[in-house]
This record gives sequence, C-alpha cells and structure tokens, in this order.
Amino acid sequence: MDTAFKEKFLKLWKKYFNDAALPITFYYTDNPVNAEIVKPGSVPNCVIGALVKVQKGQSLAFDVDAVGCPGGKRYLGFAENLMPNFEYFLSCGIPGKLEGERYKKSPEMVKEYMQKHAPVTKAPAKYIVFKRWDNLVKEDVPKVVVFFAMPDALAGLYTLASFDEVEQ
Repeated sequence: MDTAFKEKFLKLWKKYFNDAALPITFYYTDNPVNAEIVKPGSVPNCVIGALVKVQKGQSLAFDVDAVGCPGGKRYLGFAENLMPNFEYFLSCGIPGKLEGERYKKSPEMVKEYMQKHAPVTKAPAKYIVFKRWDNLVKEDVPKVVVFFAMPDALAGLYTLASFDEVEQ
C-alpha cells in the first residue's frame, strides 16, 4: 500500500466526510501482516457479521476453516460447491426442513441466476484479510474497498470518483 496515498485519503475523508465510518478493504495473501488469524468458531458464522470487528479497527485474516458459512466459503473462493438445496435456501425454503432467505422468488430463479451471474472463483492465496483503511500498512495490497456509507457520504464518493472523468 502506498502509505502517502493512504494518508492523503484519510485527510480528505476527514475533511469531506467528518466522522463517517472509514471503509474496509480486503485482499488475499499467504502471509497476513498485522492481522489476527481467525480461529474457527471465534467470530460469527457469517463473515459479514465478523466485519463489525473490522469496522471497529480489528484486522482479521480468514482461511478456509475460519469461514463458517457455506455461502461465504464459496463466494470467497474457498469452496467450489454450494450446500445441498441452496436454491431453496436462497428462495422459499423447504417447509419443516430448511428456512428460506427469500432473496429470490423461486428456486428456479436462483438456479438461473447462479448459472448467469455467479461464477466459481478460487481464492488465490491461503487467507483473505479484512482491514479498515487506517490499519493498512506498506506490505498490504488491498484489492477491494468497501464503503458502508450514509446517503450523503455515498453521493460524495460518487462525485469524487467521477469528478475528473469524462466517461463516467
């Protein structure tokens, strides 16, 4: 991570967004730096729930065993297969057997969506590391930045991202 860029971002973030929550980043590595290696069962089953700790400033590194949710394992690249009846889990469920999340109207729609929009990816390294922006160090190479933002901050981010661009 370019530490000068990191510091410039922090200064501008404070100036324009005051006390808005800092973004979190993630990247894959075989050698996490300044991140706690998560032990299985020590954080919420769903990785998204563990991001609360990251938002509060704790840097976390997950390997395949630390990710408790089957969907998290797949979407983070630690597993190729989905749990049995996943199309029911993401839609209406199976009465008496499996509670549905109701993200999609029907199991058929889930299957179609998965074929078109959810390719299987493989994690390129042993760990996925989540860090809040201010915790990044020189050795870190974040690939994704996630903003949990209120509407005014989100509008500001959009403006900053396209301010000096013609094509956006």
